[in-house]
Amino acid sequence: MKSLRLAYFIGIFTYLYVPIGIVLVNAFNLNRYGLHWDGFTLKWFQAMAGNAGLMEAARHSLIIAVLASTAATGIGALAGIGFSRYRFPGRRILHGTLMTLMMAPDIILAISLLVLFVTIGISLGFWSLILAHITFCLPFTVVTVHARLKGFDPYLLDAARDLGASESQILKRIVFPLLKPALLSSWLLSFTLSLDDVIVSSFVTGPSYDVLPLKIFSMVKVGVKPEVNALATVMIVLSLIFVLISQLLMKEKEKK
Repeated sequence: MKSLRLAYFIGIFTYLYVPIGIVLVNAFNLNRYGLHWDGFTLKWFQAMAGNAGLMEAARHSLIIAVLASTAATGIGALAGIGFSRYRFPGRRILHGTLMTLMMAPDIILAISLLVLFVTIGISLGFWSLILAHITFCLPFTVVTVHARLKGFDPYLLDAARDLGASESQILKRIVFPLLKPALLSSWLLSFTLSLDDVIVSSFVTGPSYDVLPLKIFSMVKVGVKPEVNALATVMIVLSLIFVLISQLLMKEKEKK
């Protein structure tokens, strides 16, 4: 039974990580098509850096991801606090609406946002992308913050009030410090979702503002170019760095 379970886990990890390993190897493979190993090279990274269109799309995606994840985390934190601490008319409906956004197919959300932007006169490009990415990232931040707040001891806040702390002081000195792990997780998740999005971005962006997922998608239609392997390697390394930083921050928080 144990050997069967071990084989199962090995099979799952092989299925998940072997394709990533192939991409990493081919990023340094002298053979352009990756059919066999011809030697080590860094020229595909140089070709990637020299591809002006690819670099511009990467810069656009990073800007959108940073701004959207920061805005979604800020708004989601306030919304999560509101859902956890206050009772107001329409609370359940609003919470259900956010959950619907999280579970709805991307194509439905993309069409809805496109119709909205066209109706209210927002041109398709930078601002439409920002608003769209905030919209689909927001439910995840609200859920993360709300789940974190459910584990709070409510008597802690009552004790702070009894000692004369104002609501702003409670938020600043108690709630937000305790929310730091959830806020960091929300930001990283939102950043990843934004950087990885294809469907919504393809509907709400314009021809003058290309983003990285759409650029890569257009490049691989005729085969995976080695520049794409190099770019994927850079993104994998950056993702690992993000994960490492988040784990270090979590451990530092636990020590304190």
